[in-house]
Amino acid sequence: MAVQVGQKAPEFALFDTDKNKVSLGDLKGKNVVLLFFPLAFTSVCTTELCSVRDNIAAYNNTNAQVLGISVDSLFTLGKFKEEQKLNFPLLSDFNKEVSSAYGSIYQDFVLDMKGVSKRSAFVIDKEGVIRYSQVLESAGDLPNFEAIHETLAGLN
Repeated sequence: MAVQVGQKAPEFALFDTDKNKVSLGDLKGKNVVLLFFPLAFTSVCTTELCSVRDNIAAYNNTNAQVLGISVDSLFTLGKFKEEQKLNFPLLSDFNKEVSSAYGSIYQDFVLDMKGVSKRSAFVIDKEGVIRYSQVLESAGDLPNFEAIHETLAGLN
């Protein structure tokens, strides 16, 4: 079941590509943008995350920490981050617990893959409350970045 705007964001702790544990609780006092994406190295995921990379100043200017999350391994995400020169953390939800907690998981995906993150975007305010939620059913669609930026602007 997807989380709803206005509710407390589910807590999590996942490892980033540098093997540091990142938890939502550690980010209290900052706005957080969670971007769940299906798979590293795929065309739409690369387009999405490179767009964020190229516009990172807009997130920084709203005191927002962007986190990319997928079910890929740390090692796959590390190579992807390096090759695409991504300037924000990528977190591995290899065990699929966080994707599930946010209602952002495909039970069945292409090529008989099971348990792949749905492309989703969440804005969480400084107090840990969800202020924007978009879970896309089609992996070919991109999040509404304009709505994300409008939400962030309204939080500051």
